[in-house]
Amino acid sequence: MKIAIQKFVYYLHNEKKTSHNTEISYQRDLKKFEDYLTEQGVGDISNVNSPLLNSYVLYLEREKFAASSISRNVASVRAFFQYLFKNHEIQNDPSEGLKPPKVEKKPPEILTETEVTLLLEQPDNDTPKGMRDRAMLELLYATGMRVSELIHLKVTDVNLQLGYVTCHDSNKERIIPFGTPCKKALTSYLSKARGSFVGDREMEELFTNCSGKSMSRQGFWKVLKGYAQSAGITTDITPHTLRHSFAAHLLSNGADIKSVQEMMGHSDISSTQMYLNLNVNKMRDVYMNAHPRH
Repeated sequence: MKIAIQKFVYYLHNEKKTSHNTEISYQRDLKKFEDYLTEQGVGDISNVNSPLLNSYVLYLEREKFAASSISRNVASVRAFFQYLFKNHEIQNDPSEGLKPPKVEKKPPEILTETEVTLLLEQPDNDTPKGMRDRAMLELLYATGMRVSELIHLKVTDVNLQLGYVTCHDSNKERIIPFGTPCKKALTSYLSKARGSFVGDREMEELFTNCSGKSMSRQGFWKVLKGYAQSAGITTDITPHTLRHSFAAHLLSNGADIKSVQEMMGHSDISSTQMYLNLNVNKMRDVYMNAHPRH
């Protein structure tokens, strides 16, 4: 099965053009599935049938995996078997009727505008690290880009003169404007701080860690958590929190949903409409707390 998984990941990379993180996720899920098959004494992928796949889902539930994690594992297994069937590696697709458990979608955590201001004020602008961190946070909130997109930005993706950044999402590109505070933070970082990390080396990456190597998602999350704690923010912050806050604040301040969709890189407008619903719920709470005849 190892060879089949390797071929599948090769297919994802070269045919589907998936991101590195997506490929790692598929590999991790399928390795877990492979380990389960080994425990069940199943060594040949052609011996996998529907009852065995259903028993695997039950196993994940017994092991107390979160419903979202189980759903992702099921999606990985289904994609794997669909690939095998399409390429005539197996005669039947045993995953055809496999269904994941229902996942209760929780609304994303949104910071208030005051909390965002507090967060952005935490980095020390007198140190290279502080200038780097301020630039990263300002750029995330100014553009709503994903953290994975932020850490893969190149210096050439930023146009300080015209005030926009070119964001790369799989095979697509989108141009997102940013305002004066973000421009000021990026200018300070590029002119005064970035050289402290990369020295004289020619590095394409816009942001690096303190050792001058590529910034990781985990490294950024650690930075974000630290500043949230020092700002006294109790909201459960994730790397996507500033992205969610960007969309919600734009819509609450009158931005049209189509423009927000384009800036966020959403292929389906229903993903953007979620933030409109958050604003409706917020208005309802304000009404119920303030109106004398609620």
